[in-house]
Amino acid sequence: MALRLGHGDDDLAELHEINVTPFIDVVLVLLIIFMIAAPLATVDVAVNLPFSNAEQQPRPDKPLFLTLKSDLSLMLDADPISRAGLADALTRATNGDKEQRVFLRADKTVAYGDLMALMNDLRSAGYLHVALVGLETGKTP
Repeated sequence: MALRLGHGDDDLAELHEINVTPFIDVVLVLLIIFMIAAPLATVDVAVNLPFSNAEQQPRPDKPLFLTLKSDLSLMLDADPISRAGLADALTRATNGDKEQRVFLRADKTVAYGDLMALMNDLRSAGYLHVALVGLETGKTP
């Protein structure tokens, strides 16, 4: 509670104003922390995606990305996996939920046959909900 001292008046009047300076300081510190932490929270695999003019669809809370890099190596989210261990890695990542959508990213230098072979491996593993990821038209990587 703050008090205001009057000139010559013996009564001390209460001041009904809130000091917001400490609140602003805390908010600015939190803003700086989030500005630094947000880029560190995103994990991304460098891949050269082709462009797409398809309408952008809503993204799920925790998407599962399978990436086929230009050297034909596979990454499940940010973890490298082998072609032979693809089914086991997907089962672990989805907790056995074969209805979960797998977002497939492939470098634009990957041959069509290699992409289809990976899609066949996904189908053999029981994952039929596959979404292909591409860049929006007009955006540069």
